[in-house]
Amino acid sequence: MADDKTKRGPADSSRINLSEDYEVAYWTEALGVSKEKLVEAVKETGTSAKAVREYLGKK
Repeated sequence: MADDKTKRGPADSSRINLSEDYEVAYWTEALGVSKEKLVEAVKETGTSAKAVREYLGKK
C-alpha cells in the first residue's frame, strides 16, 4: 500500500520516519524542536517516538 501524501500525521505514531518531509514537519511541531534537534535525537535513540521523547525530555 502506497503512502498517502495528503496525510499530515505519521503512518505509525510509534516511529519517527525522517525520510518523509511531512513526518519530519509533524514531529518537529509535535515535539517543539528543530529539524536538526530531531535528527540528533533519532540518531542517538533510534526511531522510537517514546525514546526520542525521553531523550528530549518531553512527555
